Amino acid sequence: MCPPGMLHGHTVPAELWRGSLVAPTLMEHPEDRKHASQTPASSADTAAGPAPTETVEELLKTIACLRDEVSKQTTALAAAAHQIKIPLSVIEGYVELLLSKKTGPLNDRQRRILRDAVASCSRLRAFVEDFLAYAVVEKGKLKLHIDCTDLNACLAELCELWLERFQSKGIALYFQPDSRVDPFSFDSAKIQHAVSNLLDNALKHTSPGGSVYVTTTPHLWERPVAKPALFPEGTRQASTMQNAVRVTVADTGPGIPPEFQQEIFEDFFSLPREDGQTGSAGLGLAIARRLVQAHGGKIWVESEVGYGSKFCFLLPIRFEE
Repeated sequence: MCPPGMLHGHTVPAELWRGSLVAPTLMEHPEDRKHASQTPASSADTAAGPAPTETVEELLKTIACLRDEVSKQTTALAAAAHQIKIPLSVIEGYVELLLSKKTGPLNDRQRRILRDAVASCSRLRAFVEDFLAYAVVEKGKLKLHIDCTDLNACLAELCELWLERFQSKGIALYFQPDSRVDPFSFDSAKIQHAVSNLLDNALKHTSPGGSVYVTTTPHLWERPVAKPALFPEGTRQASTMQNAVRVTVADTGPGIPPEFQQEIFEDFFSLPREDGQTGSAGLGLAIARRLVQAHGGKIWVESEVGYGSKFCFLLPIRFEE
């Protein structure tokens, strides 16, 4: 079989073997070729397509302008979100004062109204904090403070802070650290932020009576490399397998349909609900993804509808800036 562009030893014009409607004949007289070269270009030739009107430099300039516009909008919204925090703090202070009964007794209906106000203020504060964190990451101002830290101790402290919120909803929270995870270099505050967002997501989607598990395990992260493996297949030892740590936040919630498991980490994405409402700004998981990726790690979800979800991420033990 002849390769493309060749037909029994003769070169075939590209227009023909690519399926073009306009194709010159394979054999032509030299005078015909000379005559054709002197003939002005036909309308069919000019209709083949105009030359590109935008150069690569122009496209890059357009992209830079769009990024600058997005950055300005993000800055403006972040400033507005920051301004919301001041009156919000005042509202929360007055509501707490009323609930303390220092201004007088309350009946049951008044207490219910004030508790609803507290819950609404908490949701609004979460929106504001999420957006401020997103603005920092989006504008490229995220700074990592890397230090050698005990990840198990870091997450144990975090789970203790979240325990009361889980208990108030009737959900069990378990932390299962692996003693084989040794201290390594990472930004403890940023990782606590990422896991907090995963815990918040689990708390929202787990029903009372359910459970949430936070686990750490050493992990062999096999990434494509040009160099051959140090150990032949089947000879790796446990002591040499740890080049990353896997953190998992598993819940017994309703699970996530497969069609949403990729985009769930995108900015401003929220899973659709039966009542048509949304419970968040859709930034918690997106922020967690960016914080993990800033460490050179990766994050994903394993889920099946009706069987809960596992949000997992890997942190490399050797941090490379």
